[in-house]
Amino acid sequence: MRIATYNVNGINGRLPVLLRWLETTRPDVVCLQELKVQQANFPAQALRNLGYVAIWLGQKSWNGVAILARDAAIHETRRGLPGDPDPSQSRYIEAAINGVLVGCLYLPNGNPAPGARFDYKLAWADAFIVHAARLIETGAPVVLAGDYNIIPTPADVYKPERWTDDALFRPEARRVFSRLLDQGWTDALRQHHPQEILYTFWDYFRNAYARNAGLRIDHLLVSPSLVDRLRASNVDREVRGWEKSSDHAPTWIEIAT
Repeated sequence: MRIATYNVNGINGRLPVLLRWLETTRPDVVCLQELKVQQANFPAQALRNLGYVAIWLGQKSWNGVAILARDAAIHETRRGLPGDPDPSQSRYIEAAINGVLVGCLYLPNGNPAPGARFDYKLAWADAFIVHAARLIETGAPVVLAGDYNIIPTPADVYKPERWTDDALFRPEARRVFSRLLDQGWTDALRQHHPQEILYTFWDYFRNAYARNAGLRIDHLLVSPSLVDRLRASNVDREVRGWEKSSDHAPTWIEIAT
C-alpha cells in the first residue's frame, strides 16, 4: 500500500502535472495540500476518471487539503483540527482507508518570525500535538502525512546557516517535530534514508532545483503499530522538474498490507 503526500500549490492550475504523476505511479492513497480552490471547484471528476475517489476541505485562494484513494472506500473521520486556533483556515482532514487512519495536514508556514504568523504556527502545532497524542493512545495504525513547514534538522536543508531565522527552521519549530517523535511517531523517510541528502521542496528562484538547493518539509509520520510494516519510502524528485510543476515533489511510503 503506497501512501503519498504532495503539496500541489494550486490543484486546478497544476492539474495536468497531478494527473500525469497519478497515472504514472498509481499510489493507493494521496494526501494533497495547498489546493487553493473553493469546495465546489475541486476537480473530483478528473480524479474519478483515473480511479480515485476523494474527500477535500477547500478554501478560496489559500490552503486546502484533500485525501484521495484508488480502488478503495474513504471513511472520513475528521474535518478540521480539534482546537484549531483559526478554524476558518482549511488545514486538516482525516480518514480511514483499508484499515489505516490517514491524517492529511498543512501546518502554517509562520513567516515572518517572530510575529503573529509565527505565533499562529506554534498554536496550531500545539493543537496538532495534542491530537497526535490521542491518536497514538488508540494503538491504531496511523499515518500523519503532509506539508509540515518544518525543517527537522540541519541535514534537511541546503546551507542551513541561511535559514537560522526562518520560521521553518527556528528552534521552536524544530522542537515541534521533536515533540512528535518523542510521542512515538517515526519519521518514515529517515527510517530508510538516515544519512541521505533528501529534499522535498525547491524554490522557484535562483535555479534551486537544478542546484539541488532544497528543503525537506513534507513528512510522513507513522504510529508504532505501523513501523514493522514499513517497506520503502522516497521522494519522486523528478516531478519537481516537470513543466509547470509545484515547488514541492511527491513524497511516499509503502507499507505491507
